[in-house]
Amino acid sequence: MMSLERHKNHQVLELRHFNQMPRKKKTNGDQPIGIGLTTKQMKRKKPIGNTYLLDIEPITDNQKKLFDSYAEGKHLVAYGTAGTGKTFISLYNALADVLDETTPYERIYLVRSLVSTREIGFLPGDHEDKADIYQIPYKNMVKYMFQMPTDADFEMLYGNLKAQETIKFWSTSFIRGTTLDNAIVIVDEFQNLNFHELDSIITRIGENSRIIFSGDASQSDLVKTNDRNGIHDFLNILRKMPSFDIIEYGIDDIVRSGLVKEYIISKLEVGL
Repeated sequence: MMSLERHKNHQVLELRHFNQMPRKKKTNGDQPIGIGLTTKQMKRKKPIGNTYLLDIEPITDNQKKLFDSYAEGKHLVAYGTAGTGKTFISLYNALADVLDETTPYERIYLVRSLVSTREIGFLPGDHEDKADIYQIPYKNMVKYMFQMPTDADFEMLYGNLKAQETIKFWSTSFIRGTTLDNAIVIVDEFQNLNFHELDSIITRIGENSRIIFSGDASQSDLVKTNDRNGIHDFLNILRKMPSFDIIEYGIDDIVRSGLVKEYIISKLEVGL
């Protein structure tokens, strides 16, 4: 039987051994992660403020018009040539507003027709899963809007934007019957929507919300003449609404690359 003194010495040795063992570091809720955001900040409704958003300036006159019209609180139509930054600038302004806690806007809805057949019900998953393949270009746009030290930091940021529903992707197949309050709705590639779809989308806009249509009428995937003409009827209605500004982009607004500009000019010259 172990003596009392020996038992005490044995306990001291065990305690020393325990103190020498490597310990798992305690996680602090306020410990900086990524680009200096804390764990608590990443869990907030608006986890990433405008502090991390780059200051992006317009390059062309029509881009400036979009910035100015947006600042005036107008609903917008930005249509015309590809590569002019229509969607990029629209998304940038919307993101700046949603991340500003002084505005009433809680999220961005990016709406588009996902496939030329107009239906995605046969694809697996919910509407977010079905839209995944179409989210890549928007994710790339957002990447250019933030100054992030590494790709991993951006993935954390973008994942949090989606997790907190700052950015949501919807197809025209799922928007019916909803009311979009406190939101900025960007309808991209709107030339691929017929009049009925455009009519259905704009009538979903609720309180404290605004809408931006972006696209190029010359790139429509619609086949039927009535469907293709629907966008012109829709634009004629919007032209009568004082709350809308319609901005048309041309060759001089192309900023994507010299090759894109050269191609589009040549395409027009051959009548396509």
